[in-house]
Amino acid sequence: MNPTHDPERQSWVASANRPGSAFPIQNLPFGVFQAPHPSANQPTLGVAIGDQILDLRGCSVAGLLTSLPAAAVAACGARTLNPLMALGQECWSPLRARLSDLLRADHPGAPGHQQALGPHLLPMAEATMLKPAVIGNYTDFYASIYHATNVGRLFRPENPLLPNYKYVPIGYHGRASSILVSGAGVKRPLGQILSTDGAPPRFAASQKLDYELEVGFFVGPGNRLGEAIAIDRAAAHIFGLCLLNDWSARDIQAWESQPLGPFLAKSFATTISRWIVTMEALEPFRLSAFARPPQDPPPLPYLDSEHDRHAGGIDLTLEVYLRSARMRETGSKAVRLSRGNLRHLYWTVAQLLTHHASNGCNLLPGDLLASGTASGPRDESRGCLLEITRNGLDRVSLPTGEWRGFLEDGDEITFRGYCERPGFVSIGLGECSGIITESSQPGAVSP
Repeated sequence: MNPTHDPERQSWVASANRPGSAFPIQNLPFGVFQAPHPSANQPTLGVAIGDQILDLRGCSVAGLLTSLPAAAVAACGARTLNPLMALGQECWSPLRARLSDLLRADHPGAPGHQQALGPHLLPMAEATMLKPAVIGNYTDFYASIYHATNVGRLFRPENPLLPNYKYVPIGYHGRASSILVSGAGVKRPLGQILSTDGAPPRFAASQKLDYELEVGFFVGPGNRLGEAIAIDRAAAHIFGLCLLNDWSARDIQAWESQPLGPFLAKSFATTISRWIVTMEALEPFRLSAFARPPQDPPPLPYLDSEHDRHAGGIDLTLEVYLRSARMRETGSKAVRLSRGNLRHLYWTVAQLLTHHASNGCNLLPGDLLASGTASGPRDESRGCLLEITRNGLDRVSLPTGEWRGFLEDGDEITFRGYCERPGFVSIGLGECSGIITESSQPGAVSP
């Protein structure tokens, strides 16, 4: 850790110092935004501070970043985060330190910094947030043993966990083109659904639409085709984390998944939060990797290291909220469906990245990898409705008298994530939200 993590440090941006703020000066996450005025017609890199966005291109043009490596200054003027992601920690860390100095209230030059940065601050409420990077590739894993076991029990009660799970991080290649930014609507997908065993499937709107509570992480510097990434080097290839909702049509998925796994049941939409929290900002909240039971096999050598065992976990609280259309009409608050923690992942973020590249697959700056549903050991920490309602057999009660086995049109799902630890300032990942809208095909029946 370094002075940017100092819990005593405050910003002259007053909103960053409010208790419970997701974006204090100890966070400084990155995103891409568009300003509302006509002259600002191109995407711009920004950093969240309180309820404001600091325009990095404006800071660069104003000469406020000249002490940084030239490549970092140039990357701050780009339209996506890909060029910055490609540079690595030797550029990320000095940039973070410089931004922290420019924004901190106790810096000797604070009055001049406030005057110089004032024109480059924009209220978040006035900005349009865009996809933070050009996402060339998207891979989703299955890293929670609790999720894998809960789902396995629904379909294979006698053998819920397949024998390879404790040896190999399971994943599949997702669809990068349908990744959405938080706040975008999600259309109910159409697909083949098998209603009765032995009968032919029908093509209809999904009746079992679900969310999956996940965390995504963006690749920084990549690797060459044919070269692996050692587990102790994996951290240098990870830029930061976001919240991720892997929307899933369970009825479509059940019919199509054999033998090659998910396809159209997941490719219709994936939602990510607006800001990427850097791994450096998360450093105070690192902890030991998941403690495997003594009877479990140890990871194979290429997935094992003393450092990852000691600090491979992340103490990140994750929450899911649901608000139906009727709840919004009546002014009812969203209902919390679950609360879990990323610390319960069976496989660490470093292990997922190392395994992905272990066959020589070349990862690229801006590639997105996801954890899979992040469920925990308790009922309240189940990360999707498939688990919570046991595939619709149980139902969730809402304050308006409504019930949910799966999602209905008009339902809004919101994820929240935050890190807390005594002696440090808590930081947040913001929100990841989406509202279900009806299928666009005439005559398609929604729940």
